[in-house]
Amino acid sequence: MTASAAALGSDLSALQRMVAQYYTDKVTRHGPTPRGVDWSCQPSQDMRFVQLLKLCDFSQPFRLNDIGCGYGALLSYLKKRHRRANVDYLGVDLSAAMITHAQRLFGKRPLTSFEAACRATRVAHYSVASGIFNVKLDQTHDVWEQFIADTLQQMNSTSLRGFAVNFLTPPQHARPTPELYYAAPQQWRTYCEQALGAQVELVCDYGMREYTLLVRAVQTGNRITGRSGTADSANAASAQAGTPPRSG
Repeated sequence: MTASAAALGSDLSALQRMVAQYYTDKVTRHGPTPRGVDWSCQPSQDMRFVQLLKLCDFSQPFRLNDIGCGYGALLSYLKKRHRRANVDYLGVDLSAAMITHAQRLFGKRPLTSFEAACRATRVAHYSVASGIFNVKLDQTHDVWEQFIADTLQQMNSTSLRGFAVNFLTPPQHARPTPELYYAAPQQWRTYCEQALGAQVELVCDYGMREYTLLVRAVQTGNRITGRSGTADSANAASAQAGTPPRSG
């Protein structure tokens, strides 16, 4: 391992600890509620779920990895809006306190499991992540974008059909909030297309100052094709390693 790679790994580990503590403090203060995962209210939280789940085909059973799952709010939404869907769900979160709340609320649901971890340990048909890139705290822009790139690569490598994520849109008139991360849609759309070899759909007209990327694996017959080659549909396509795109 080179010195630069070791330094990057150290930076990302420190970042993950800081993010875990931030959300542990939130859920400790507000409990398993939208405020507990730093959302303003349930309607806005549900609106994000609507956009992310446009990726999924609910006409057939599928496995779903929920990255940054918090207390498992997506499961409540699935029960409300997709009651008949057959979804094998894995929730992953950096905060062990979040996972404790999730297990207490949903641990008895069939086909449901949770992990306190930085990444999914299984391959699923789809992966989603809601809001995990928004709050960068006092991390540098470069380190935060490396964290985003690393997370997108992980999601790509563990998602057979694709993954969905969302980002804040840069403010046009107001001054940006320093602890938040903003990105123009083209920045990470281009990254997913070029570095991960995916097809990307941009969803941005749902009345919020953000957008969602639906990132679909390129499929040919029974095989999934990416920039790094092909993989049998029983396995995830490996993401091509790459550096974060330049912003601005």
